[in-house]
Amino acid sequence: MNALSREQTKTSRRISMVLRHRPESAGLTLDANGWVPVADLLAALGLTRAQLDAIVENNDKSRFAVARRDDGTDWIRASQGHSRRVAIDLDLPPADPPAILYHGTPAANAESIRRDGLRPRSRHHVHLSKDLPTALAVGRRRSSDVAVFEIDTAAMVTAGHVFHLSDNGVWLTSTVPPGYLSLKRTNP
Repeated sequence: MNALSREQTKTSRRISMVLRHRPESAGLTLDANGWVPVADLLAALGLTRAQLDAIVENNDKSRFAVARRDDGTDWIRASQGHSRRVAIDLDLPPADPPAILYHGTPAANAESIRRDGLRPRSRHHVHLSKDLPTALAVGRRRSSDVAVFEIDTAAMVTAGHVFHLSDNGVWLTSTVPPGYLSLKRTNP
């Protein structure tokens, strides 16, 4: 895997925006599970297949999934992170998470999370990380002042909460009530 160039990063962000939040901005309609034909995406964004393949292959977060349908056509979707305004079902089966997962966020959010828990807000799911370094990296995308919460997923599963694992390794759940959270560290 190679790092994306500046132009590829810009294009990757555009693809993410279209597939996760605003498909209509490119004249696209996602199917019920968030997929769109690759040919339609290429035409809508003026890309070549080689350009798209390089972005999909070299994206450090594996944000996109490509699948070939029975009719031989390739389809693409965002692996997770869709806005609630995009009516899709990722059709991910329930999965057994590790006993502990993590959530990194700007430290400014820590008090409200301690009080209210983790909610998906404008997204379909709460996103959780498998380890502390990943949670730190996620939190640092929006702030250098980061808080990381540890989630007692074993207790959540026992209480009946359901988890899913996205194609790119992000753990998803509908909500994390405050009783399952502990502040692991701030300002790491």
